[in-house]
Amino acid sequence: MPEPHTQVSGPEEAPKPTPLFEAAIIVSLAVAILCLFLFAWLGREMLEGDTRSLDEAVRSWVHQFASPGMTRTMNAISLLGYNVLIVEMVIAFVVFAKLRWRRAAVWLAVAMTGALLLDLALKYAYHRPRPTAFFGVAPASYSFPSGHALCSLCFYGVLAGLLSARIKSTAWRVAVWTAAAVLIVAIGLSRIYLGVHYPSDVLAGYLAATVWVGTVIVLDHVRKVRFSRKPL
Repeated sequence: MPEPHTQVSGPEEAPKPTPLFEAAIIVSLAVAILCLFLFAWLGREMLEGDTRSLDEAVRSWVHQFASPGMTRTMNAISLLGYNVLIVEMVIAFVVFAKLRWRRAAVWLAVAMTGALLLDLALKYAYHRPRPTAFFGVAPASYSFPSGHALCSLCFYGVLAGLLSARIKSTAWRVAVWTAAAVLIVAIGLSRIYLGVHYPSDVLAGYLAATVWVGTVIVLDHVRKVRFSRKPL
């Protein structure tokens, strides 16, 4: 009897290099380098106080949409960037183990470990005080960059990449990337809405995460190519 059709591949197999595959490496590297320069520029502008007026203008504009229902929604979305994200990460590791996606588990662990270390290092490097929170109390840690923005892009972005590379259906790949993008943007907006971050903090978090994710993607592809070229 023929095996039933599945949307997700089984145990990992080394992919065959293609022109598109090689182009993806170059694009990922180029984007990472670009975001590195943008992050450095934004950090300098922030330290010089040049982002203050725009930060306050965006904060005020977002705050005008405040309502009890919106605040509850934004609090829930914000949890997806850290508290719930930790639970989701554990679930992802369990699923990867069951599917025998060893490389996926390793690279997700590398991505999130790097994200946490990067967040701590950058926060202490820039020492930016938190803004006055609109709702509740702001965390005690420094503000620049947003750890929720950084970690959410690293987790949901890397997870989407790992899944889309192993899902057979194009429609499901589009759905995975769309869901990841919506979550990442919503989490960043929630931090601005709640008033615990300046908009430039969130943008910096996205830029720092893109640098790190781009690096991980390049290393992942390089490792796959090397694995595929090993003699049997």
